[in-house]
Amino acid sequence: MHDLPRLLAFADTLADAARGAILPYFRASHAVANKGGAHFDPVTEADQAAERVMRVLIEREFPDHSVLGEEYGGTLAREGYQWILDPIDGTRAFIAGLPTWGVLIGLYHDGRPLIGVMDQPYLDERYRGWMEGANCTARGQTQALKTRPCASLSDAIVSTTSPDLFEGEEALAFARVRDGAKLIRYGFDCYAYCMIAAGHIDAVMESGLKVFDIAALIPILTGAGGGVCAWDGGDASGGGRVLAWGDVRVRDQSLALLAEDSGIYR
Repeated sequence: MHDLPRLLAFADTLADAARGAILPYFRASHAVANKGGAHFDPVTEADQAAERVMRVLIEREFPDHSVLGEEYGGTLAREGYQWILDPIDGTRAFIAGLPTWGVLIGLYHDGRPLIGVMDQPYLDERYRGWMEGANCTARGQTQALKTRPCASLSDAIVSTTSPDLFEGEEALAFARVRDGAKLIRYGFDCYAYCMIAAGHIDAVMESGLKVFDIAALIPILTGAGGGVCAWDGGDASGGGRVLAWGDVRVRDQSLALLAEDSGIYR
């Protein structure tokens, strides 16, 4: 059996350390580099400092655990415990001074999600999840997280970080879901997933995610009563095309629209 209290407490320790490393850089002058590629892909001193301090703590406390991080690499493990780190998810928001980025700390065991933390240091909000529950501590108050009921996609608030994530058949599939929803919101990165867990929005759609983009969020969504799946309804724990949902009815209606007249699975 997993020692969940100890592991969750240690995830809090990692989040505290990342806060200390990141906050001095937020809305302050600091170096920003471009990783390259077709679109501007920034990395900051804050990203690197936060991952370094978390890696040091993991090595000290759990030397037999492996680590996969956005800034300093690693390989997804299929055995044992592995911490999966995205020190700043939403770096574009970070450098724009917007408080919708977050520190993502996931723990997999034998390749499967176990616990996750999304910490928003500037807002003093921390979302924790394990596969049987989830909570949020904000400004000193801790409350359980619970997704809200939503009977129909036509009543749903749906989010994605950017419509530019989707091209070709993906863009057409996303448009069908977007057009069927009550409201679409853009630009919130990991924060939008936690708003599903907190019962404020109903679904998030993304494409091209890496494992460190989603590892921490799966236990938060699952523990709050929702879930995360691939666009074909399968496993999303490795990233790729992801649908996060708070009510299975929104999930099922969204999956049907994604598959309709679509070549993305052929």
